[in-house]
Amino acid sequence: MSSVPFDDRDGWIWLDGQFVPWREAKVHVLTHGLHYASAVFEGERMYGGEIYELTAHTKRLFESARILDFEIPYTVAEIDQACKDTCAKNGLEDAYIRPIAWRGSEMIGVSAQHTRIHVAIAVWDWPSYFKPEEKAKGIRMCWAKYKRPSPETEPVHAKATGLYMICTISKHAAEKDGYTDAMMLDYRGYIAESTGSNVFFIKDGVIHTPLPDCFLNGITRQSVIKLARAQGFEVVERHIKPEELATFSQCFVTGSAAEVTPVAQIGEYSFTPGALSLSLMDDYAKMVRRQLATT
Repeated sequence: MSSVPFDDRDGWIWLDGQFVPWREAKVHVLTHGLHYASAVFEGERMYGGEIYELTAHTKRLFESARILDFEIPYTVAEIDQACKDTCAKNGLEDAYIRPIAWRGSEMIGVSAQHTRIHVAIAVWDWPSYFKPEEKAKGIRMCWAKYKRPSPETEPVHAKATGLYMICTISKHAAEKDGYTDAMMLDYRGYIAESTGSNVFFIKDGVIHTPLPDCFLNGITRQSVIKLARAQGFEVVERHIKPEELATFSQCFVTGSAAEVTPVAQIGEYSFTPGALSLSLMDDYAKMVRRQLATT
């Protein structure tokens, strides 16, 4: 990823219905979204001029806002078009897209019913979430200190900014110790997800993945499940105990940014990126480009 700070770049950001020069896209220091994490966002990828599963991402953005009790002042179709227009305005055909919606600065307190809802869309070149050499041999992960909470304690099915605080803490700790990422358990002690992607395991040709009942059912996750099943592989969604990792031969993670990335290690457990996980990595990359080429 580029080392250029994200507030000091050339280009345009779509902000509340208008294109604003990148460096001028700002919010006030007393913005409610900054103080109380009343913001929701998406992460999307454009391949060859088309955004993969654009409407699915936009609909999830609106659902996340609904869960956080605010209404985005645009239609799904308008946000879809704004995402496309922002990529075009910046001259990008392969890019990462970040729509975000948040409560403004009209009220600063827990109650914020009368704040204005703002929406911004930024796009930038982002070839891979993980370094290419790491993807080829599999990334190394440690265990995260924090767990994914119960649905009774947080809005687990919203892609809300505040829910990523423990992810940032966990990824920082992992990188400090020489790992690429961290694997999180859920509140019951089952395998949940990494700090920014869903996880899959392979045993005897069968693919196993945690049941997303207290974390996001990723759009890439859903695509990979459909892809694997279309190829005749059995995919089992279930609760997975940490000690079961000793019985799996392969592991990979999925996400809009991560795409499909093999895993070589999670804590004390090792995996070998094999034919199935590597083929799914390649097949997913081909699928998104082939599917978009026909839309």
